[in-house]
Amino acid sequence: MGYTAIHPLWGRLDASLDDLGCGRAWTDVHRVKELELACPECRGRVFARVSQRSARHFYHQVRPEDCELANESPDHHLLKLELAMAARAAGWRAELEVSSESRNWRADVMVFDEHGRPFMALEAQLSPMTPQDARMRTDRYAQDGVAVCWVALQDRPWERVVPSLRVRFPQQRGEAWTVWHGMVRYAWAPRTLKAKAKWEHITCSLGDAIKWILEERVHVHTRMNGTVWWTAPAYERLALARAQLEAEAEAVKRAADAERRRLEATERAAAAAQRRLDAEERARQRRRVREAELQRLAGFFEYAGLDALVWETFTQMVRSASGKAIKYGDQSPAHGNGLLVYSRARWGGGEFALAGVVCPDPKALARWPKDLTILVPNQTWLSRIQAAARSTLKVAVLNPVTGHSNFVRVVPHGVAGSPVGPVGSNGPNRV
Repeated sequence: MGYTAIHPLWGRLDASLDDLGCGRAWTDVHRVKELELACPECRGRVFARVSQRSARHFYHQVRPEDCELANESPDHHLLKLELAMAARAAGWRAELEVSSESRNWRADVMVFDEHGRPFMALEAQLSPMTPQDARMRTDRYAQDGVAVCWVALQDRPWERVVPSLRVRFPQQRGEAWTVWHGMVRYAWAPRTLKAKAKWEHITCSLGDAIKWILEERVHVHTRMNGTVWWTAPAYERLALARAQLEAEAEAVKRAADAERRRLEATERAAAAAQRRLDAEERARQRRRVREAELQRLAGFFEYAGLDALVWETFTQMVRSASGKAIKYGDQSPAHGNGLLVYSRARWGGGEFALAGVVCPDPKALARWPKDLTILVPNQTWLSRIQAAARSTLKVAVLNPVTGHSNFVRVVPHGVAGSPVGPVGSNGPNRV
């Protein structure tokens, strides 16, 4: 059933209007025999009647399966009548079941502006519809300069992407239809950054909601996530003020974070610079200690015929050969003016103990301690030690020029059965 019909002479009839929209009375069409009325949708013959709820409408003599007006539900029928009545109560001209000239859309209720132009469509959408279809149908209206508000009775997926309202039937006779979703306000109290703020749906009568929409006291608001609602400009300004406050606070935080990062970077740079200075100072200190050590050993170098430039290499070879921490003492007259070498375990500390003597005078070998290692830098010194040996000696030949090390057991000349020669770097006679 529908609210509109076509008369061949009177034109379009609207059962929701007292004068049927064409200056005729309901009695001119209700129960009038041989009256030719047609459905504006399918052009089939229709007749005027009054429902059990006293709603005037037109019905098809034979209900066609493909006519939307003939097959609409009672809920749809009542809702679109309520939408038309709400628009009219707000002071607007509203007509039911209005199609465009190109018939690319048909509005359940079309509201016209003061110049008689289509202004806003009110659509009672109770049948299923995808969000894509909702956007497409909304765009069709927009192409003709017509806004649209979709109205549903249940939660539908499309209501989040197009301007819509969700309504409830009156609970009792005489009560108003109620909007309970789609009309929102911005709640923020007190208006401080610490206070929570949110959009919340309000409950109002359908008549108030339609009046606010048509008078543009509310308009479409699209959130960042694409959700579409109706709200008042004051709430949008309030939400904008909150967003600006949050943005300012975020800007302050970012500036503070940037300053903190700058200070941390400055501190890291200063610490790195200090570490470089400390490292340079330690290097200078090591150089001073090394230079002092070389100065202290200058007399020994002259005595032993050694070059101070290769002494560090010789020292590294001593450490490698012993596997221990070492330090040099003084030249010892008791050990043929050789340089004393002390060692201790590399890990765990402990006291340094005499471990060897560098380049002792061969004349002192007559009373040489049996287990005290002699360290020499080349074959020349080894030959001197071999020539002067009076007892078995342990000799480590550590050549800083070639980088070769050799451990030799030296025995006195003429001792039968006692070989003279190298034991090898892996032999038992380590420093």
